Amino acid sequence: MTTPKVSTIKRSGSRYYVDPDAHERKVPGVTSIIDMLGKPFLQRWAAKVVAEKAVADLGPLVSLVLADPAGAVDYLKNAPYRDTAAAAEAGTQAHGYFERMALGKPIGRVTPGMEPFVSAFDAFLEEKQPEYIHLEETVWSDEHDYAGSFDAYAVIDGERLFIDNKTTRSGIHEEVGIQLAAYRFSESIIRNDGSRIPTPKADGGAVLHVRPEGARLVPVRADEAMFEIFLALREAFRFEKELKPTVVGDPVWQYGYEDEDETGPRRRTPRARKAAVK
Repeated sequence: MTTPKVSTIKRSGSRYYVDPDAHERKVPGVTSIIDMLGKPFLQRWAAKVVAEKAVADLGPLVSLVLADPAGAVDYLKNAPYRDTAAAAEAGTQAHGYFERMALGKPIGRVTPGMEPFVSAFDAFLEEKQPEYIHLEETVWSDEHDYAGSFDAYAVIDGERLFIDNKTTRSGIHEEVGIQLAAYRFSESIIRNDGSRIPTPKADGGAVLHVRPEGARLVPVRADEAMFEIFLALREAFRFEKELKPTVVGDPVWQYGYEDEDETGPRRRTPRARKAAVK
């Protein structure tokens, strides 16, 4: 994950960026907006993690079920979150190494388990010779009210690319094209010193997927069509976070609710309606 240099806050599970020039203004982050997109694969993955954990820990789990059934349920239902937290920690660690290596800085001692990631990234630097222009900075859009932290903007083989470094086991998912398009078509970049510059032109986007078994640089479609999808998701985010509470008003008529008790609403005996005067 990218560590943003601009301050962020969490509200209702979504990340917001704080405008450095007007602290009262906060705009949603790119990844929080993209969360409006349905991700059914996450449900399948979560179910698989729970099932694998139950099979792997069957003996201790049976003992836990007998001693504390509620605790056993909590243990299993939280398995996906424990798995995600561990992967996120490893990803953050790897990103730290990647940034220092891209800047040509010494990385010091490599922690256990990170050596394959470091070796794979070093091979990428050696073979592709990327010219890094921006690293770990924040894009900002005043026009569309969003911000986001990107991994890199670099020139590779003559192409100007926004690059997302990924270390996920599940590979590269298609919504990354929407993410990179949001970076590409933003209006400005907030530098680490707080200054703003116009977002540089880009020819496209790419993902550098780094895993212990190797690394691959994969081009990603991040064009105007992907950006239009992002803007639609931005409107969905606005509905979910801002407009939803304003949609359903107070009743202008109701029957029975004010008389509810344990037995339910009071029933009125129908009265005969007067015949219309002809």
